[in-house]
Amino acid sequence: MNSLYTYLPIIVLVVLFLASAIKVLNEYQRAVVFRLGRVLKAKGPGLIILIPIIDKMIKVSLRILALDVPAQDVITKDNVSVKVNAVIYFRVLDPVKAILEVEDYMFATSQLSQTTLRSVCGAAELDEILTHRNKINDQIQVILDEHTDPWGIKVTNVEVKYIDLPQEMQRAMARQAEAERDRRSKVINAEGEYQASTRLAEAAEIISHHPEALQLRYLQTMREMTYESKASTILPIPLDIFQTLAPKKSGE
Repeated sequence: MNSLYTYLPIIVLVVLFLASAIKVLNEYQRAVVFRLGRVLKAKGPGLIILIPIIDKMIKVSLRILALDVPAQDVITKDNVSVKVNAVIYFRVLDPVKAILEVEDYMFATSQLSQTTLRSVCGAAELDEILTHRNKINDQIQVILDEHTDPWGIKVTNVEVKYIDLPQEMQRAMARQAEAERDRRSKVINAEGEYQASTRLAEAAEIISHHPEALQLRYLQTMREMTYESKASTILPIPLDIFQTLAPKKSGE
């Protein structure tokens, strides 16, 4: 019994040592270990052992992170004031650089994203931002990836989420869209008239060479008239009768 009390403090110290020395990291985590202020390397995943008091560990996640960029007031190249926000997707490729090269890589990436969003959108016209959004996304991604590469960070995707236009600009764009629809309607009507006149000219050319086609068309018209009114009776009269009844000209 006395021996148990003798070894009890040692057992407690060993348990505390193991509890503070043994760490378990998930598959997506890495630990940047500092020993007396000097970095060793990134350890993990799985079970790692640290020396208490001497070693210090900073966990870094390797999963893709989504960063919401707040709405930025931007004046475009054609002097239109808009608000633009975006979302940035990035991940840490080198945990040691992400800890050593920048104090807070999340905050630094957020600030860099805001300034890049303003500069890229400010150098483009409003129509380009609205119609060529993929181009704007690619430009922002290239700039961010270039600046964050020394931090061990890879920007995988950039998406401009929302563009807030002033009310005056929205009304102007609505009038422009309405005028464009009217223009298309007039062009379509004119194209239809042109095609119809072309077909009528071709039909007239055919009838002039084949007069019997006019008689067939006359019979077809009579048939259509009978469909419209069941009570009407139509008697076809040959056109030759009117020619015989017509007064002859002098000299004939």
